[in-house]
Amino acid sequence: MLLRRMFAAAALVAAGFSLPAAAQTQDCPRGTLDARFCDRDGDLVADAPTNARELVDPATLVFAYTPVEDPAVYRRVWQEFLDHLARETGKRVQFFAVQSNAAQIEAMRAGRLHVAGFNTGSNPLAVNCAGFVPFAMMAARDGRFGYEMEIIVQADGPLQRLEDLRGRLVAFTSQTSNSGFKAPSALLASQFNLVADRDFRTAFSGRHDNSILGVANRDYDAAAIANSVMTRMVARNAVDPARIRTIYRSASFPTTGYGHAHNLNPQLAERIRGAFFNFNWEGTGLQREFASAQPPQEVFIPITYRQHWEVVRQIDAAMDVSYTCR
Repeated sequence: MLLRRMFAAAALVAAGFSLPAAAQTQDCPRGTLDARFCDRDGDLVADAPTNARELVDPATLVFAYTPVEDPAVYRRVWQEFLDHLARETGKRVQFFAVQSNAAQIEAMRAGRLHVAGFNTGSNPLAVNCAGFVPFAMMAARDGRFGYEMEIIVQADGPLQRLEDLRGRLVAFTSQTSNSGFKAPSALLASQFNLVADRDFRTAFSGRHDNSILGVANRDYDAAAIANSVMTRMVARNAVDPARIRTIYRSASFPTTGYGHAHNLNPQLAERIRGAFFNFNWEGTGLQREFASAQPPQEVFIPITYRQHWEVVRQIDAAMDVSYTCR
């Protein structure tokens, strides 16, 4: 019950934004989408508005990458892609360094964010509450994609099994994170009868890199993290892998979903999608940063929210997560 209240609170915190004054409830199919959206084609994401006056065609496109690590690092990593996006769309492009998943969702919901990469766990909230339309994901050239949730501990510490977490301090990232909170919480409660703040103490680090460094530096006994983040940190010598040991690794989840706001001018939205799929990664900051992942992330591939986020929605449903927006 405690976990369910935490999940419900997380959904409300992330989605508890006021509707813009112009937003009107429409009489249309929408499933779990917020009342201001329609889903006439049944793909689970918001349709573009049918009223041309509700479409937006901004002079400057604002882009935000999921706030899992240092924004200053990722501003440089994304620069060549953002230059490419500007050329393909004929728009100025601005990088928006968000500090939390909730702030990123709020920015798109309020119309201040046009193109974004939302992390795995916050995709459903972004889709249902902010009108996010995911269409791409990073993958290897042969189409392989995904990451795993790992629970890590100090390499020289006494913890060997998940059962050993009882009474320990376990770090999560944020309540909207799939690998940083939702998936490990569901696992620990359902398979090991370990409930947060009853059987172990919890801390929220805010980001995966903070959790990883916190374990390495003995601030936390254990942490639930996305191993793709840890792989990149090891590749750039941000953490010593010899100080960390994994005691659990999950099945694979989809990675960050990239997409645009539902109410962009359709021609502009099409140019944005094209920019992702025709971007040449060779020699760019994206290639240097993400090619070290396992599997390597070296191209953008098409995805659908209905198919690729099904497992995440199932975890949310099992934990009674609501996508209700206020």
